[in-house]
Amino acid sequence: MKKYTINEINLKQFIFTIYKTQIGIGVLSLPRDLTETAGTDGWLAIVLGWLLAILFSVIIIKVMEKHPDDSLFDLFPKYFGRWLGGAVTLLWILYSAFSATIAIISTIHIIQVWILPNAKEYVLMPLFAIPVYMAAKQGLRVIGRFAEFVFLFTLWMPMILFLTLQESSWLNLFPIGQNGWPPILMTVKATVLSFLGFEVAFMLYPFLQDKKSAVKGVVIANTMSMFIFMLITIFSYVRFSQDVIMEYVYPTLNLLKLIRLPILERFEIIFLPFYLFILFMTVIPYLYMTVFGISRLLGKPDHRPYLRLFMLGWVALPFFFSPSFSDITGLGKLWGNLGLCAAVVFPVFLWAYQKVFLKLRKGAL
Repeated sequence: MKKYTINEINLKQFIFTIYKTQIGIGVLSLPRDLTETAGTDGWLAIVLGWLLAILFSVIIIKVMEKHPDDSLFDLFPKYFGRWLGGAVTLLWILYSAFSATIAIISTIHIIQVWILPNAKEYVLMPLFAIPVYMAAKQGLRVIGRFAEFVFLFTLWMPMILFLTLQESSWLNLFPIGQNGWPPILMTVKATVLSFLGFEVAFMLYPFLQDKKSAVKGVVIANTMSMFIFMLITIFSYVRFSQDVIMEYVYPTLNLLKLIRLPILERFEIIFLPFYLFILFMTVIPYLYMTVFGISRLLGKPDHRPYLRLFMLGWVALPFFFSPSFSDITGLGKLWGNLGLCAAVVFPVFLWAYQKVFLKLRKGAL
């Protein structure tokens, strides 16, 4: 009997949840991150990052296929025992909590810089925490539906980028491979970091109705993200020179700033409030994974009490910690390194451990 039937999600919800978790804060600075190492060849690293993201996503699915009705937090005690399994669960909870917190802090920072420079963090945090809480408290079925809504609601956003092609120069992309492959390969880490979010498949898999389509789902989700990353990066390269891109913290927003409409000057001011929905979809899956993990660790069926406590912590956070841009940058780099461990190193380790564990257990029987 399935344990998570009440919160089942369909394949579209599975795809859109992963896709919208990936398309968040990182996409705003991606052109600069790629240019820093590989110049205008950075778009080639996106293809390599996409292939790696698919590889590690499939490994996650293969791990979860052995126990289709168990969540990741159910597997840890089975594989590592009660105490070590609890410790691994706690580490995963801390990673999810850190990811959700950095995502919400970065969201507040972006809104402050571009729209509300005089707004205080302790004012914006409750305003942003309320919609995040309303979605996370309902469980994965509602989160999946919200991901569908966000996808449809923001479907126009990639298309608006074509308005930035005026006065662009495609010659900026040439010569391709001018510095050879080493800089491109060095940039792959930055592209894999941009694809982070596919690790939420660990949490989503047991809730997926058609589990046979899970591999197809992660391939589609990563491919959709790759398309957006490629679009934004190439459009930034052909519109800005390499030196100009390096002057911008968020080249994607500076790209949107070039759009001029008859009745509107600063288009990015209109764009960002809509983009908030996408940023929230980066926060919500990590937040739900945190409180769901806490409920499983403590053996409780309801995650909502822990969610409320977490929200209270977020609301109180600005009174004790008001990060500068350098703080947010440093925390973002730490998040990226932890993400590589959670989304790349850990799935490979768990897959190899699972092979050995199941083989030994079979031999013992």
